[in-house]
Amino acid sequence: MRYHAVACDYDGTLAADGHVGDGTVAALERLVRSGRRLLLVTGRQIDELRRDFGRLDLFDRIVAENGAVLYRPGEPAEQAVSPLAEGPPAALVERLRDLGVEPLGVGSVIVATWEPNGETVLHAIRDLGLEMQVIFNKGAIMVLPSGMNKASGLAAALAELGISEHSTVGVGDAENDHAFLAACECAVAVANALPAVKERCDLVTERDHGAGVVELIDRLLADDLAGVDVVRHRLPLGTGEAGEVSVPPYGLRLLVAGPSHSGKSTVTAALLERVAGAGYQFCLIDPEGDYADGVEGAVVLGDVRRAPTGEEVLRLLEDVRQSVVVNLLGLSIDDRPGFFEAFLPRLSALCARRGHPHWLVVDEAHHMMPEGFGLQPAGLLGEMGGLLLVTVHPGAVSEPVVRALNAVVAVGERPGDILGTFAAATGQDIPHRDFPDLPTGELLFWELGGEPVRVELIPPEEERRRHRRKYATGELGEDKSFYFRGPREALNLRADNLTAFCRLAEGVDDDTWTYHLGRGDYSRWLAEQVKDEELAAEVAGVEQAPGESAAETRRRVCELIEARYTAPAEPT
Repeated sequence: MRYHAVACDYDGTLAADGHVGDGTVAALERLVRSGRRLLLVTGRQIDELRRDFGRLDLFDRIVAENGAVLYRPGEPAEQAVSPLAEGPPAALVERLRDLGVEPLGVGSVIVATWEPNGETVLHAIRDLGLEMQVIFNKGAIMVLPSGMNKASGLAAALAELGISEHSTVGVGDAENDHAFLAACECAVAVANALPAVKERCDLVTERDHGAGVVELIDRLLADDLAGVDVVRHRLPLGTGEAGEVSVPPYGLRLLVAGPSHSGKSTVTAALLERVAGAGYQFCLIDPEGDYADGVEGAVVLGDVRRAPTGEEVLRLLEDVRQSVVVNLLGLSIDDRPGFFEAFLPRLSALCARRGHPHWLVVDEAHHMMPEGFGLQPAGLLGEMGGLLLVTVHPGAVSEPVVRALNAVVAVGERPGDILGTFAAATGQDIPHRDFPDLPTGELLFWELGGEPVRVELIPPEEERRRHRRKYATGELGEDKSFYFRGPREALNLRADNLTAFCRLAEGVDDDTWTYHLGRGDYSRWLAEQVKDEELAAEVAGVEQAPGESAAETRRRVCELIEARYTAPAEPT
């Protein structure tokens, strides 16, 4: 289920002339029975609502006074109402009364009147030197603290319910609804809404007022608004021949595949950067500690000494604002797939209950979900909002898992082979098979039902800095570290990052140094584990240079590393 909450305006949306019809109330009841949360977002004061509408019990939260007050129906009176800002300045209320402004409503936070009092209100605020905002809405005039609107009030209400705006549908009709509708994943305008509101919404109902809300609820219960493409939230991937190529934030189940050092991690970092930047929560399963330095907006749980527990991960993910990287280096290689298979049903249950995390990302998918991966967990993958699997061996990923996917990105050499593997597993025909090798920074994107598209990736902004921090001073796992052993394996000196490598290189004897140099071990480690092919090529040149002393080659290799990884960081 994509949409777990519906936020409705009152006047002009649920209500016509202040009255909510019986059919609208019945539709709201159906929505509540579906397990979705219902919120009311209105400019009215609570006492007015109680007087005019007797079914406030239908709502999990009510955002009143245009975002300034939060009301919790069903809770004890002393806990039910929370102003979200300070009360109205007494000097302003007194000045408006002295000026004869009528009608004049004073709420817990809001001061409200009607046209033609707009100029009088503005002059009073200016003369008193107050930092207040004036909101005009179909002839109504509302005065609130700066920054307070329906969007800020809705955010407070959803935070209490543990639900994201990205799991919410908003419906409204007037000027003061712009902010909260824009904050919702899907914005809906009823047929009687102002033209400016309709233009900025994702869906406009055919019917007006409460009947339009009934229409929305019926569609939501029928197919979760599957036919509504929320274009404004699409995530840019890159540029193709026809222009920008973007992907949907929900419903994309993507495989990123290619040979080692072909750019898979760069594609993954770019997508994660866009997911996080748009405010979507993600859970990244990191079996080899490649993201130990973190990703924007995420907490890393686990390290080489200790793996996280499922409870720790889920506890953090309960807060929709917090993304998590699950570092599994603390588990043995053989135990990592079992951890994931046991954890996935619990993650799926959280997603079903709350609508988040919005994205699940699994690195080394061929290891985490190999052949034999359970059919039931594989089925759960298809229920995630967004799914991203990364692998160097697409043919080694469990076939039921691949069948749950609907798109593939191929990078590097022989991209047609990757598309062929994906097509065979999903029962599709590749539109054509002439796919040349791809240079760094380009990819082949194929979404089922469409044509493969060659794309120039929009690169991630943080990837290079993250890579440099990790490999220069981070802690690589035992399987990714370099070991100085020497020709008779008399040593076992582990370098778990590049700084440690250079320090140990200075201290090992010449025989040990030249033994690894002659075997090409240094360039191989830099290419395969540090994943820096340019540096590996430079070091390979030192390894292959004839006649140089151990001291000279040691100096040159370390200078190449230090120039690349300890140079001044890029400006931030």
